[in-house]
Amino acid sequence: MLASARVVAFVPSTDLGRSREFYESVLGLPIASVDGFAVVVESPAGLIRIVDVGSSLAVQPFTILGWRVGDIDAEVDALAARGVGFVRFPGMEQDDRGVWAAPGGARVAWFRDPDGNTLSLDQQ
Repeated sequence: MLASARVVAFVPSTDLGRSREFYESVLGLPIASVDGFAVVVESPAGLIRIVDVGSSLAVQPFTILGWRVGDIDAEVDALAARGVGFVRFPGMEQDDRGVWAAPGGARVAWFRDPDGNTLSLDQQ
């Protein structure tokens, strides 16, 4: 059933133009479609539907979307070169790039989109 279906993730936005610029130009995700309600971008795992929520966005205190990458240092450097700032969390030891080494061996870095949604990169 759903094991073979493509995923559609939803990300809230208060400004679709600003979100489109970030997800398309900064993150490099191709646009699949645009309408008055959402900007949809392509991802290898499925679609990301960036939805206009008007001014009612309540930013959540947790990661809402992430990508598993092969080389987190290269990805962090590439995004930082495009102006992305990486989030540092109190009490977590993060390296100079803002990457945290999890006890199980994964490496994780967090950043925010223009609406303040927390996004992540992880390398296993």
